[in-house]
Formats: sequence, structure tokens, C-alpha cells
Amino acid sequence: MPAGLIALALGGFGIGLTEFVIAGLLPDVAADFHVDAAAAGWLISGYALAVAVGAIGLTAAVTRLPRKTVLLGLMVLFIIGNAISALASDYPTMLAGRIVAALCHGAFFGIGSVVAAGMVEPDKKARAIAIMFTGLTAANVLGVPFGTLLGLQLGWRSTFWAITAIGVLALVGLAVLVPRSAGRSSSGEKNGTGLRGELRAFRSGQLWLSLAATVLGYGGMFGAFTYIAYTLTGLSGFPAAAVPWLLILFGVGLFVGNAVGGRFADRSIDGTLIVVLSALAVILGLFAVVAPLPAVAVVALVLMGATGFATVPALQLRVLRSAETAPTLASGANIAAFNVGNALGAWLGGLTIAAGFGYASPLWVGSAMTVAALVVIALASFMRERHFRDGRQGSTVAAVSNGRPTIRG
Repeated sequence: MPAGLIALALGGFGIGLTEFVIAGLLPDVAADFHVDAAAAGWLISGYALAVAVGAIGLTAAVTRLPRKTVLLGLMVLFIIGNAISALASDYPTMLAGRIVAALCHGAFFGIGSVVAAGMVEPDKKARAIAIMFTGLTAANVLGVPFGTLLGLQLGWRSTFWAITAIGVLALVGLAVLVPRSAGRSSSGEKNGTGLRGELRAFRSGQLWLSLAATVLGYGGMFGAFTYIAYTLTGLSGFPAAAVPWLLILFGVGLFVGNAVGGRFADRSIDGTLIVVLSALAVILGLFAVVAPLPAVAVVALVLMGATGFATVPALQLRVLRSAETAPTLASGANIAAFNVGNALGAWLGGLTIAAGFGYASPLWVGSAMTVAALVVIALASFMRERHFRDGRQGSTVAAVSNGRPTIRG
């Protein structure tokens, strides 16, 4: 395993921690800045919107630059954003720091996926991407609980100083461990001509189908997860104090699913997605049924995390394969698609709760979205197979033209 993947994972850990740890600190931050819960919520939703903007806009702006240089710049932006948050004297400054840090999020994972895949052999690309995303899962499993505990014991600013320090370590790791060859610009690749070449990749129908599958598949899992605390307390009967520990188990599922999904995606991207999305749809539906049974609900929670995140390496690699001549912007667009899916799933789940369908309803919504993602992937796989089959038939016709068969290597 190239050492540069560890540096990418460390950067992903810091970024994941920045995204998720604020939820546990939000009451303290709101009290410190004398704002209500709705205003404080923009520290989360504003971050998510900035991720989507940065994933496409910032990535588009740096397509001609060496990727290693871009990753270093993004990590500097991450450090600055978190330092601003740690030093913020008022709510607008805090929000500005969150937005600055968020701008690097999507671009880092988008460009980092391309760099990670470029550091290994072709049959290990999904596993390399999974290693980078391990940082994100580790942030959920370990970082968020300990980051929240640190903030509660020493004040919420201490958590952001700790994240800033992690960013500095990641910056050093990227500078030392990521090879310069991984920083080759898009213009140096086959058919890549900067932003114009990157945009040309969006002519691919396969790319758009891949992005749609990301929105629906990941959105289905995250939409269900958004209201999981209400499900666990309102239906399963767990006390509120047990929820953080249950979420650690969910994070373990994310970690395992990410690793296993990466390994199988290297063998067959579409095959992995079809199996995993089918399993996720069934698990979400079963979770809605068994939620009143605490012990079974815990098992379903872990399996939801495992199958939900097992899709991530395959979804990201599918986008890279669909835009292989100019993958940087497409990869960033897929990170944006993950966040669009998050917002869509959470919105639809919220609608069903508001309509009076209960706390199990987001699980049913998630299952339906996952089935839709499964249909998209099945259609995309069929179209790709038909394209290859037609191409082979065309080659055969050309080879026997003029009545003389030709041997082609």
C-alpha cells in the first residue's frame, strides 16, 4: 500500500471530523454566540451547501494545475477555515470559517480519488479509493465521539484547534508521501485539455447515470440515517444517552462496508453495486419493520451502515471509469452528488415524518430511493454491455468485409 494513501486518509479524517463533530457541539456554540437552534443549524446546512459548490466550482478552477499542488492548497484552505472557527468572536465569523473549510471538502475527495487510483495497479483502484475514504469512516467511529468529549471538557474551541492540528499533520504527510507523479494535470492526460476537456466528459450518458445512482443510492441511506436518533429512541426504546454509543456501532459498519466494498468493486463495479444496493434496500425495509425490537434494531443499524458505505468506492470508481480521459471534474461532481443525495434523502424523510407516517417512514423512503438507484445501475449496466456487444459485432463485420476474413489482434 503506497504511503501516500495514508496521508490522503488522514486528510479525509480531518475533513470528516470537521463535517460531523459540530452536531454534538451545536448547543454550546449556539449559547456562546447567543443564537437560536435554527440559526446554529446553518453551521451544518451551510457547510453542506459549500461542499457542493466547492466540489464543482473549485475543482473546475484548478483543472490545469498539478493535482498534488492542488491537494496541498486545499489542505491549507482547510487549516485556515478551522483556525477561523476556533478564533471566531461572533456567529458570522464562525459561519465564514465553516464555509471556508467546506469549500475544500468536495474538491479534496474528488481530486484525492483520482490521485489515490493513480498510485496503484488497475486492479486495486477501488481499494485505494476505499483507503482514502477510511479516514471519513474513522472520523465517524472515533473522531466524533472523542472530538465531542474534548469540546465538552475543554470548550468547543479546543475541538477546532485539534482539527487544525490534524490538518497540519495531513499537509506535511501529503507533501512528503504523495509522489510528484500523482500531481500530473489533466492536460497531460489522454484527450485532457484543461476545463474544456473535463467538461467534455459530461457528454457521457454513463457518467450521468452514475451520478444519478450516487444521489439515489447514498441519499437513501443518509436520509434514513438523518432521523436515526428519533427511530432508536422513539421506536426502539433506547434512552437518549445510548444513541452516541449506538452510532459508534453504525460507524463500525461504515468502516467494514467501505473496506469490503472496495475489494469487490475491483472485481466488478456494476456487479458489486447491484448486489449491495439490493441488500441495502432490503435491510432498510426490514429495519422499518423490526425497529420496535431493540436487539434486532441494533443489528439492522450496523448492516445499514455496512451496506450503505459499501457502495461508496464502487460509485466513485464508476464515475472515474465513465470519464477516464478527464476524470477530475467528474470525480468532484460525484462528491457533490453525494451531498445532493444527503439533502434529498433528509428532505423526503422529513416530509414523511411531518405527514404523520412516523419515525420508521424515513427508512421506507430510503429503501425506495435505493431501489431507484438499483434500477439506474441495472439500466446503465445493460446499456454498457449492449454498447460493447455492438462494438464487437461491428469489428467482426469490418473484419470480413470484401469477402476476406482478417485476423485482428
